[in-house]
Amino acid sequence: MEHTLPYPLPLAEALRLQALQPYQFVNTMQDETFSELVRLAAKLFRVPISIVAFVEAEEVRFGLNYGLDRAIDRVNRWETLCSVAVLRSETSVFENLHDQPCDLINPTLVHQMHLGFYAGTALRTKEGFPIGVLCVLDQKARSFNQSEAKLLERLAAITMSLLDLRRQLLQQPCWNQQLWQSVYARIEPAITRLETLAAPTDWAQQETLATHTQQVAASEEIMHIISVMAEQIEVLSAAA
Repeated sequence: MEHTLPYPLPLAEALRLQALQPYQFVNTMQDETFSELVRLAAKLFRVPISIVAFVEAEEVRFGLNYGLDRAIDRVNRWETLCSVAVLRSETSVFENLHDQPCDLINPTLVHQMHLGFYAGTALRTKEGFPIGVLCVLDQKARSFNQSEAKLLERLAAITMSLLDLRRQLLQQPCWNQQLWQSVYARIEPAITRLETLAAPTDWAQQETLATHTQQVAASEEIMHIISVMAEQIEVLSAAA
């Protein structure tokens, strides 16, 4: 008798899991580099929770996160929206999980976390294998436009660059301090402007209260921050 898996699987799952193995060391430690990354991601997208999740064979591990209950460090794969996002080439967005839940997963975890919003982008290796997801979450429903989705995809690419750099510089404990010192020296004004431009968080009123000009300006500031991060990672990679 055939058994239907409770979650969808990508093609070449065995190769995907093999590609994941070199990155799993990050999942077992509270790495300062990625703690700062997920904190910054939450700040940029004005959400309380941001996660770098690794999608394993049966579980999804949330070891690298900001704003998540520490008791939730791994969950069954079929209970999380990351098992859906890891399969898609574009950002997976669920703007209102309260009224429009995803029917591809068991909803227990979504209900437990009282999630109203989820946006996640697959983390892909240079060979194209999706090993995990960078996602931003909120208990409130909210809109998430195409421009924001593209920005999250850019940040996911930055995350993969950091993962590769982390592997490359595993024996150099001070590299992450150098990275963030260089990054924040250049992005603090942009973060200040972004906070000033921050749109209201009430999903039902967001489109009426936040002007298009403000949204475009906020996207430009986020893009600048991401570009600075990319440049600094490239500098460290070249020097390694």
